[in-house]
Amino acid sequence: MRLQSMGKLAAAGMLAVAMMTPGAMKAQGGDTVLKPADTQKMLPASVYYKGQSATTQLRNSGGVKFADGAYLLATMVDTSGYSSDVSTKYQGYFITEVPIKIGGTNLPAGVYGMGFISGDKFVITDVGAHDVLTVNSANDEGLKRPMPLQVVADPAGGFRLYAGRKYVIFSR
Repeated sequence: MRLQSMGKLAAAGMLAVAMMTPGAMKAQGGDTVLKPADTQKMLPASVYYKGQSATTQLRNSGGVKFADGAYLLATMVDTSGYSSDVSTKYQGYFITEVPIKIGGTNLPAGVYGMGFISGDKFVITDVGAHDVLTVNSANDEGLKRPMPLQVVADPAGGFRLYAGRKYVIFSR
C-alpha cells in the first residue's frame, strides 16, 4: 500500500514538472509565453522588409499568446543581403495583433522590423525601414543562458524580449 502511495506521489510530481517544461509556459493573467517550437508553426520561412526578402531564423523566435487569443511574435532574420545602415537596426521581425506598450511607449498592432542598437536603444521600424519608435533597452548581466532571441515573463509584470543579454519590457 505504501509503495502505491509513493508511486502516485512520484507520478504527480513528474506530471507537475512535465506541465512546466514544455515550450509554452503560462505567465500572469492567463497569458502564455511561446517558445520556438510553438512559434515555428505560425511564422513564415521568409519575410518582406525594405524591398527584399529575408530568411527567418525560426529556431530564434518567441512570443506571447495573450489570454484573449491574440498573439505577439518575434523572430530573428538573416540580414546578410541588406546594407549596413539597414541591418544595424533590422535584426528581427516583430508581429503584434494588438496594441502594446514597449518601454512605456504605445505601439499599434502591425508587422515591424526590430533591433537592439548602439546607445542601449531598441528600435521598431515599419517594413520600409522607417523608425516607428525608439526606447531604452537594458542589459541583464545575471541572465544565466542568453539566447539570440527569447521572450520571458517579467517579474514586475509584462514580458521581456531578449536578444542575448539586452532586453526591453513590453505589455498590453
